[in-house]
Amino acid sequence: MFTERIGFFLNCSILEHFIMTLSPNLKYATHIIFFISWILFVEILYGVIPFLDNAKSAVAFSIDESFSPIERYGVVNTFLLYLLRFLSLLVLPQCICNSLGLILFNSFKDRIKLKTTPLLAPFICFRVVTKGDYPDLVKVNLEKNLQMCYEAGLESFIFEVVTDKAIHLPHCSNRVREIVVPHAYKCVLLLVVWSRALQYCLEDEVNIVRDEDWIVHLDEETLLSINSLNGILNFCEDGRHQFGQGVITYAQGDIVNWITTLSDSFRVADDMGKLRFQFKVFHKPLFGWKGSFVVTNAGAEKKVSFDHGPEGSIAEDCFFSMVAFRDGYSFDFIEGEMHEKSPFTFWDFLQQRRRWLQGIYLTVHSKFIPLRCKILLASSLYAWVTMPLTTLQIFLSPFCPLPRSFLLDFLVVFVGAVNLYMYIFGVIKSFSHKYRNDPWKLLIYTLGAFVAIPFNVWIENVAVIMGMCSHKFEFYVVNKDTRVIIV
Repeated sequence: MFTERIGFFLNCSILEHFIMTLSPNLKYATHIIFFISWILFVEILYGVIPFLDNAKSAVAFSIDESFSPIERYGVVNTFLLYLLRFLSLLVLPQCICNSLGLILFNSFKDRIKLKTTPLLAPFICFRVVTKGDYPDLVKVNLEKNLQMCYEAGLESFIFEVVTDKAIHLPHCSNRVREIVVPHAYKCVLLLVVWSRALQYCLEDEVNIVRDEDWIVHLDEETLLSINSLNGILNFCEDGRHQFGQGVITYAQGDIVNWITTLSDSFRVADDMGKLRFQFKVFHKPLFGWKGSFVVTNAGAEKKVSFDHGPEGSIAEDCFFSMVAFRDGYSFDFIEGEMHEKSPFTFWDFLQQRRRWLQGIYLTVHSKFIPLRCKILLASSLYAWVTMPLTTLQIFLSPFCPLPRSFLLDFLVVFVGAVNLYMYIFGVIKSFSHKYRNDPWKLLIYTLGAFVAIPFNVWIENVAVIMGMCSHKFEFYVVNKDTRVIIV
């Protein structure tokens, strides 16, 4: 036994041993210390917080703190420079919520414990919506998810695959049901793609789910985990909230495109931060939510419905959440993680972002959603829409500095520091389970996230231009076929 321990320490680096022996609570504490230290470091780096009395910041907002910008740049240019600075604060509410979510809640739990036996769990319908273009993918993932449910001990459940084209699922048991949406089916309002399929499932002649049952919405590539199933069971058994959502990661299994996967690490941190904070503290979708890993009470979903016309069909998930918010329903965060893959091609990545932007734009500008429900969603949208303008600050600040203003400078740097840290945190959460025994590789991927940031900024800017200048009712479906690999 002694020689085995000696061999272990000889074969493992100090860093590897340190990371492997950290408890979830210690990881959580380390993360908080590092996060706060990171923000302070960036504030000091940009000279916002003086570190030494006579120290010069490595990056300065201005050369001369006392000059008059109007005399130097003129009235119009000064107004534009300050406008760009203030536009970058549109994302501040989102950054604050992300920060509070990452600090207040422990995101490093290794195992989600069941609060009751699965035998007593309510009936759950796992609903997968697809156009039917990738039948093999649906069949393979359906088999994996069925096995995961059996492994978790679920008894009362069914999988419904809702498709525009028949995919002829081989399962004919009471666990799987294939629903083909007729071409002739029309809603009260004109719907497209997912909204139409989701609404069809709610029709009385199609629906077999009772009002007290629960529906888990999945994309065709979504894979369940034991932790996510335990989290869903706990949420449904609790029964205090009608809607819930959890975290999705994008680095499980074989990675097709490293750049898009590293770029999506931001979304993982966004789930752990903003999404968790809004649901745990306010129990409302202040910033909306995603379209997968969505858990709904069947009766509440039927009342909210997906029949909201074309403007509610492009980002049907976001529009649905705003209608539920308007109608007074309650939301909560679900522990555990599901797994998906990032877009395989840069074009799909761009088109995905364009559709999200257009769908959220239509939601924010809908007359059916009151301002009180969408004010924070609107701030995030316009932070995104003005991104091509705020990105200019990277190039303008060194050549057109402005006089120091502690509060304004602090907030602008805070926004940048938080957004950078989101990539770090997202990579750690996405890759930690895969490379927990190889911390050096995890460090390399964390550094790789910084390499992906310029690409992500560029793609988001292009998506904004395309989204605002093109037709807003086009629904682009991302390619899910792993045989198409372009890195």
